[in-house]
Amino acid sequence: MKVLDIIQEQTRERNFSFEVLPPLKGTGTDALFATIDKLKDYDPLFINITTHHSEYVYKELEDGNFERQRIRRRPGTIAIAATIQNKYHIPVIPHVICSGATTEDIEYELLDLQFLGISNLLLLRGDKAKDDKTFKPIKNGHAHTTQLIEQVNRFNEGFFIDGTPIKKPGVPFEYGVACYPEKHEEAPNLELDMQYLKQKQDLGAQYAVTQLFFDNRKYFDFVEKARKMGITIPIIPGIKPFAKLSQLTIVPKTFHCDLPQELASEVLKCKTDDDAKALGVEWTTQQCKELYESGVKNIHFYTVSAVDMVRQVVENLF
Repeated sequence: MKVLDIIQEQTRERNFSFEVLPPLKGTGTDALFATIDKLKDYDPLFINITTHHSEYVYKELEDGNFERQRIRRRPGTIAIAATIQNKYHIPVIPHVICSGATTEDIEYELLDLQFLGISNLLLLRGDKAKDDKTFKPIKNGHAHTTQLIEQVNRFNEGFFIDGTPIKKPGVPFEYGVACYPEKHEEAPNLELDMQYLKQKQDLGAQYAVTQLFFDNRKYFDFVEKARKMGITIPIIPGIKPFAKLSQLTIVPKTFHCDLPQELASEVLKCKTDDDAKALGVEWTTQQCKELYESGVKNIHFYTVSAVDMVRQVVENLF
């Protein structure tokens, strides 16, 4: 079932979905399943699973020098997606990303996903390497999400990346993309960033999920501008609770989003991280209520390091 249909055919006025990470290499699935168990009884519409290809790390050698190596800390996105779908019978949406992947790697991911009966995707460029000033695709990889979309479109049309016809094409993939109410960090301005979103829609994206934000006015203004530009796809708000005192300076730097003055002022009154968590739950609850009241049908939660807080918010809302 298409994500668009999942959202639009709901009779409930309030719905939610959430994102999880695949387990760290060698750690098993207990922590992942514990996260899902805390939220599954509230009937999430779908679960997103992030993808993490290999990344560069520096390993110290015996002579004191450092060697740059590629490692993959969180493998198994496709297997985890299938496991979640089979265990919980909740629709899954794995991320397919450009970062660290060749076009051939992506093609094999698409084949594996079709074999498993998973046809909903979130297509992303992915993060740049920590040591790189700008995003650099690996050899034979994509530099932009639009190129990834074009590959998926060709696959849906029945052709491999080398132009060879697929003898028995499977169910076509449906996909969404990311968007940024306060613009992507590498975009020169919000207007150009939104033009890229319009381009992704025109290529076939059926919905967009936002980067996290704490100020609903930013989201409302973004959606209004998007509609004026002819962006008609659903724009699903992505939310994560404020969780600790240090995030007052870390969150704006890491996620390139502003904290509204009212929230920042309340954080400064907190004495402990527990105070900050209580504030985060209350702020997020009120933020979500306003979004639902404005007509939003689904809110997407980022659960990393915040699953207990997300559960409290969901309990407050449902």
